[in-house]
Amino acid sequence: MAVGAIERKLAAIMMADVAGFSRLMERDESRTFERLRTLRDDVTHAAVLGHGGRIIKTTGDGFLAEFPSATAAVKCGVQIQRTIISLEAPLDQEDRIQFRIGIHIGDVIIDGSDVAGDGVNIAARLESIAPLDGLCISSSAREQIRDDLGIAFQDLGDRQLKNIARPIRAYAVTIAGGTQVTSGVKPDPAAGHIDVSLPDKPSIAVLPFTNMSHDPEQEYFTDGVTEDIITELSRFHSLFVIARNSTFTYKGKAVDVRTVARELGVRYVLEGSIRRSGDRIRVTGQLIDALTGNHIWAERYDRTLEDVFAVQEEVTRSIVKAIAPQIDAAEREHAQRRRPENLTAYEIAVHASAILFAGGRKYDHSNRDDAIARAGSALAIDPRSTLALNTLAYAKYLHVFHRTAADIDAAWKESLAASDKAIEVDPSDSRAYIHRGLALMYANERDRWDEALGNLRQAHQLNPNDGRALSVLGWIEVAVGNLEKGMEYLHQAVRTNPRNPGQFNTYHYLAQASFLSGDYVRAIEYAQLAISETPDFAGAYMFLAVSEVGLGSVGKAAAVLEKARHIAPGFIQSRLDGGMPFRDPEHLRRVTTFLRVAAGVEDLSAADALR
Repeated sequence: MAVGAIERKLAAIMMADVAGFSRLMERDESRTFERLRTLRDDVTHAAVLGHGGRIIKTTGDGFLAEFPSATAAVKCGVQIQRTIISLEAPLDQEDRIQFRIGIHIGDVIIDGSDVAGDGVNIAARLESIAPLDGLCISSSAREQIRDDLGIAFQDLGDRQLKNIARPIRAYAVTIAGGTQVTSGVKPDPAAGHIDVSLPDKPSIAVLPFTNMSHDPEQEYFTDGVTEDIITELSRFHSLFVIARNSTFTYKGKAVDVRTVARELGVRYVLEGSIRRSGDRIRVTGQLIDALTGNHIWAERYDRTLEDVFAVQEEVTRSIVKAIAPQIDAAEREHAQRRRPENLTAYEIAVHASAILFAGGRKYDHSNRDDAIARAGSALAIDPRSTLALNTLAYAKYLHVFHRTAADIDAAWKESLAASDKAIEVDPSDSRAYIHRGLALMYANERDRWDEALGNLRQAHQLNPNDGRALSVLGWIEVAVGNLEKGMEYLHQAVRTNPRNPGQFNTYHYLAQASFLSGDYVRAIEYAQLAISETPDFAGAYMFLAVSEVGLGSVGKAAAVLEKARHIAPGFIQSRLDGGMPFRDPEHLRRVTTFLRVAAGVEDLSAADALR
């Protein structure tokens, strides 16, 4: 190149910016800045890199990036918006961080690591007219994007943009769940999208009951009662019930039931309170038709503490009679849950379960040990406490999965024994079948795949609306080689539990299924969604790494795998040694080989031979 010559190139440019950033900073400067930094580090920048892009520079509340193609830029933009919408959904509308994104393909000037010129200016102007939580792209970018990507574009016509001489044809992309959703936009079943349109049967969300006892220790008890009502309702095949993890995101907040119903995609909302005084308990509940705002049913129950389980059963029956009268007596009989034989043991078990899931997204080693100890205390009082048995079974399984038990084989046997005992005590307890199936996936005898799958199918049959059962069933279907059926269950799990703080597990399973299907781009999207929710999830980094190998990006794969090694060295080493639960030898071979390529143990040619 001649001295002084200007270097130019054609590039796909993305400009992103936070709408109303000054207003948010004025409301709460430190919190807004910290949230934005988290979104930047864990969502936007990670997504850009994951789609082969490059962050050119940050602009305080936004960023400028370039991509190798318009398709990569738009898919990245859609993923960013979907993830941010999901993360910000629990906040009040005026407190949410909302991005606008503009994308253009055009000529840019290279200035060291920076770029400038009309291509950048047009992207910036398109960003300014983009819908909140959406994208605005130029016609030059639109022409490069296929129509089979599941992305709906709204033609905005020719727009005269500030300081741009010629009119620019613009197209808007609105994201379901965002502030502005264009009517007629086709829902996209791709990564991260949750269709919350009303199902074709009665649907209900049970909000966390309010503890009116002025005793923080009663929070465990109050939450346990709410969970039990959800569990009992979920047994009815004629009902669509939102899972506990989604409804509990509203805990402690003043909410409008119509907003809750709209966000969760249900018609009916149950709310209530519990007041405990000595050996007396008062439970109140009211069922609301969120479409009309009408109160369909309300009741108050005053009982002695020993009758708390009868109260739960009565509340459940009353709700069912109000919204699903077609449910017959046989189905109501299935809703009769076995009562723990000792209330003190029950309360200890509720504490153990709460501790196991403390922190929401993370399963901490010390939490597992504490939960195991408390479950043991509950079982010393009541050896037939199914809640304590299930807590023990799952905590021991997590020790096996994460390779944190001092004796892996002993932990596996204890997990299986606890779930077996729970099934013996209550054969209708779907949770026990989930935990037994999980344990069997890691049995030394590799011929127990079908037994594991049978347990999960039984759990699903017993409780068809349990998002966790759907998620684990989907994963095991994938593990035994039924990829299409597994993905169907996993998508149902996302819909049943749209606000699940533990959604990272389902996204992780979808990443596995996509990888095994050979869709490495989609696998990367799902893995990144899992990581955006849980940045220290080694399993998601592992499947991000093998998917990058699938695209031939060995350098990226190596960097990602190094992160996973840092987080969980024992876990990754066991996977490098072939310790993964995939029945199909070709699936196991492909995952292990691609992982070894990422680790530098094998050459890319080994992966190429298995594509």
